[in-house]
Amino acid sequence: MAADHSSATEQAVVRARAVVQALYRADLASQAFGVEILDAAPGYARIAMSVRPDMLNGHGTCHGGIIFSFADCAFAFACNSYGDPMVAAGASIEFIAPAAAADRLIAESREVSRAARHAIYDVAVATAAGNVIAQFRGRCARFRGPVPTP
Repeated sequence: MAADHSSATEQAVVRARAVVQALYRADLASQAFGVEILDAAPGYARIAMSVRPDMLNGHGTCHGGIIFSFADCAFAFACNSYGDPMVAAGASIEFIAPAAAADRLIAESREVSRAARHAIYDVAVATAAGNVIAQFRGRCARFRGPVPTP
């Protein structure tokens, strides 16, 4: 019985990774930010991005809108990782610390709750050294349009 569960879990992870890669290939915004997919599983995504000079605000730190968008990318990959088309229905972010030029940021999105039509995800955005700079919470809803398939 345990082997069957392990095999099903492995298959779900392989499928989630394929779904996230397919979504990434169609996601020109994530590509423009230089987002890299580090890992994915059902209800989970971990991505990275380096802060470029064109992402800085007037104070010389990474623009909050860029950090929000980066967190939103992780959220999108995680909530779509099951292969069900989901889109953001709402989101909020708390900025904790600034990010500087050339910082490598990691965003890790985890499922908090999931139902048939809605789900909630938390995303921690941190520097490569592990210092959390922002906490994002997103709520998604089922989308009725086509989505990329693996």
